[in-house]
Amino acid sequence: MENLEKKIAQSLLQIKAIKLQPANPFTWASGWKSPIYCDNRKTLSYPEIRDEIRDGFIKIIKEKYGTPDVIAGVATGAIAIGVLVAEAMNLPFIYVRPKPKEHGLGNMIEGEIPAGKKIVVIEDLISTGKSSLKAVEVLRDANVEVIGMAAIFNYGFKISEQNFKEAKLNLYTLSNYDVLIKTALESKYVKESDVETLKNWRLDPEKWGNKRIRN
Repeated sequence: MENLEKKIAQSLLQIKAIKLQPANPFTWASGWKSPIYCDNRKTLSYPEIRDEIRDGFIKIIKEKYGTPDVIAGVATGAIAIGVLVAEAMNLPFIYVRPKPKEHGLGNMIEGEIPAGKKIVVIEDLISTGKSSLKAVEVLRDANVEVIGMAAIFNYGFKISEQNFKEAKLNLYTLSNYDVLIKTALESKYVKESDVETLKNWRLDPEKWGNKRIRN
C-alpha cells in the first residue's frame, strides 16, 4: 500500500489535481481557508493516471472487501471513476445523489439495487466524511449491505475518523495527506519551512484561516 499511496500522491501533484499554496491559501466552498486544494476530476483527463486510480481501487476492494455485488459511486465526483471500476470488475454500477431528484421519480439512488446485495462505495475525496456517509445512509435505508468505502484521497481530519467510526464503516484510500506532504517535500514541490504550516492547518482547518490572520 505504501508504494501505491506515494505513486498516487505523485500523480495528483504532477497534473495539479492537488495544489499546495501555504503562502496564498484557497477558500473552500465551506468558507474555510486552506493551503491545499484538491480536484480529482482532473485525473479523468489523463488516461494513464485514470487507469492507475482504477487499478488501485480494484486492488483495495479485492484485498479489503473481497468481491462485492455492486459498485456505488457518490455523485458527482465519483461517478466516472466508479463506472470504470465496475466495468473492469464486471459488476453492476449505481450512484447516489446528494438530494432527491427534483422531478420524475425523485430518486436519490440511480440504477438497479436489489435488496440484500453487498456494496462497496467509491468516493473521490474525504474531508469531514459527512456527504460520503450520507450516501451510505441512503443505501442502508434501501436494505443493502454497505461493506465499505474506498476513496482516492483523504485529508485525515479527526472529525472524519470519528464520523466513520460512529457510522461503523471501514474506509481505505489510495493516498492521504501525510503521504502527500512527505512526497511534496521530497520532490521539492514545497519547502521544509512550509511543512509546519501544512501540518498546523490539518489540526484545526475550520479556524486555521483566522489564526493565520491574527498571527
